[in-house]
Amino acid sequence: MPVCDAFHRVITYLRVSVTDRCNLRCRYCMPGSGVKKLPHKEILRYEEILKIINVVSQMGFKKVRITGGEPLVRKNIVFFIKEIKKIEGIEKICLTTNGTLLPNMAEKLYKAGLRHINISLDTLDRKKYAYITRRDAFGQVWKGIKRVIELGFDPIKINVVLIKGFNDDEIVDLAKLSFEYPLAVRFIEFMPLNHTQLEYGHCFLSAEEAISRLKKLGKLEPIPSSELDGPAKRYKIKGSLGEVGFITALSDHFCPKCNRLRLTPDGQLRPCLFSNREWDLKTPLRQGANEAEIKRIIEDAIAHKPKNHGYVKFISRRPMSWIGG
Repeated sequence: MPVCDAFHRVITYLRVSVTDRCNLRCRYCMPGSGVKKLPHKEILRYEEILKIINVVSQMGFKKVRITGGEPLVRKNIVFFIKEIKKIEGIEKICLTTNGTLLPNMAEKLYKAGLRHINISLDTLDRKKYAYITRRDAFGQVWKGIKRVIELGFDPIKINVVLIKGFNDDEIVDLAKLSFEYPLAVRFIEFMPLNHTQLEYGHCFLSAEEAISRLKKLGKLEPIPSSELDGPAKRYKIKGSLGEVGFITALSDHFCPKCNRLRLTPDGQLRPCLFSNREWDLKTPLRQGANEAEIKRIIEDAIAHKPKNHGYVKFISRRPMSWIGG
């Protein structure tokens, strides 16, 4: 039976961060240097993560998203995906990546059974890409996007963080990708969770403003979301092959419909991104806890999932790379 929290939300979605490592240094996420890394011994082993996924599948969870850091930098990630595919009850496996390693890995991921993929791309300008990520990797990402289209991944979502003064002049051009390719271009409101070079007050651009700019492309027809869809407000523009979407975490938060938990690379379970409260799964796992004991910890975390996020007063105690994207 599906598990509900104290506010009658059915929890069916687990986001799993498999690593805190990343081969980019995006300015809204990480400093350019001096990034503190989790010790390898603190990172959950695949076998430990699979045990957790097996437990939540028995609790009615249907969707797993693999994140990082950058998940494709972790060794044997293809093996991990194949093992998740074997778990009964998990209907949807997704992966969020920066796309830099996709040219060489896309086919292996497809053969492992992965179909749902999200690729981060905040600009179509190579120089601006190098500035925001601190790496000259735009060409690799674009090759990766072309490759997953060629292989038949579906859906393919392009994640665009809206940043005023950086890419707000590209909103229309980025949306036009959905006319040229079968892509779902998703505009995400800027959420500064750490101390970075980007100031929230100067950089925030609401999804509503982005929507107003896209009206020149045609009428945005709402697309109804299914149970396993994410929080994006989805739209189809006449003549497009794909769609556009907007994630309004701050201007119009989706807390009443939130159905997710987050598992950090070091085995902490977070019911809310904008809360520092965590439930330790790694310690009991390594002390030999059985599935019933793990389930009780997960149930307790769900029972304490907050009604709304406290972003206005929120200060993260851990860098975003230690929490998971």
